[in-house]
Amino acid sequence: MKAITIVKPGQVEIRDLPKPQFKADEALIRPLFGGICGSDLNSFRGTNAYMEYPRVPGHEFSAEIVEIGANSRGFKAGDIVTANPYFNCGHCYSCQRGLVNACMSNQTMGVQREGGFAEFVAMPVSRLIDGKGLPPKTLALIEPFCIGYHGIQRAGVKAGDKVLVVGAGTIGVLAAIAAKSRGAQVWICDVAPKKLEYAMRFGLDGTVLNDSPEALGKAVKDITGSNGFDVSVECVGLPSTLQNCLDAACFGGRVAVIGVGKHNIDLDFTIIQKKELNIFGSRNALTRDFEELIDTVKSQGLRLDDVITNVYPFDKASQAFSDFDKNAGSMLKVMIEF
Repeated sequence: MKAITIVKPGQVEIRDLPKPQFKADEALIRPLFGGICGSDLNSFRGTNAYMEYPRVPGHEFSAEIVEIGANSRGFKAGDIVTANPYFNCGHCYSCQRGLVNACMSNQTMGVQREGGFAEFVAMPVSRLIDGKGLPPKTLALIEPFCIGYHGIQRAGVKAGDKVLVVGAGTIGVLAAIAAKSRGAQVWICDVAPKKLEYAMRFGLDGTVLNDSPEALGKAVKDITGSNGFDVSVECVGLPSTLQNCLDAACFGGRVAVIGVGKHNIDLDFTIIQKKELNIFGSRNALTRDFEELIDTVKSQGLRLDDVITNVYPFDKASQAFSDFDKNAGSMLKVMIEF
């Protein structure tokens, strides 16, 4: 079979690899659409600390079941599915407590183990998730939607909350959509005007262009009457954006940290004590998040496909990574069609 492979930083090739042999508790699936996420881009750039090369990337995808044995979940050949791509060990302290998304030995497809950007993938049946009739392109967006949704859940976002999402990349926009779907009033903040303009397609309450040290403070004052946001959501992973979230939160507010930090932070942590802030880390997602979001997308008619700005055919994968690397400020979700 053919598989998209990051050979080394800056180099993507289509390589011939052995077609996987699937076990009794696995299914052979054929990916249909797959999204390039931030961790894939970091792997391409050589900044992903967990990567070893060469590696088949990809952990957000939809697929068709090609072959599957008898199973208790009712799956059969021809079904369109997605999958939970975070492999947990099953025996660490986190797994023992049911926190499988925060497994101490987590292996995410496309990072610590081979990913889904191949013509065929062997996937444990227990990890398959029924697409329930969602179009394959939409279904491939459920995994990144889950990342934001899990963080929104962790922060207990509810109807009437004023929420600020910092970062208008794919995860930030999808987190904003998740908060909006729960009845919150949602603003999104970024340094890129084009991303903010694009984000407003999703019915958000407003945007904040964070183009100066004073901009966010003025926006907090104008939007909340100087009270601060009930919830702020960090979706970038920079010291400055974490500080933005702490500053923007109200006294007794909630801060969800979804972005993966790349730098240490010099933090005046007194603000956490002074405001009595509640800070929630958010990592990966749970299978029930996938299932709930598929139902939510169907019942609310959410137009997730609008986050897709670029689609490349399988054989143009190298160009897709290169273009995304050069134009990350204007490209939102980049999709591969298999």
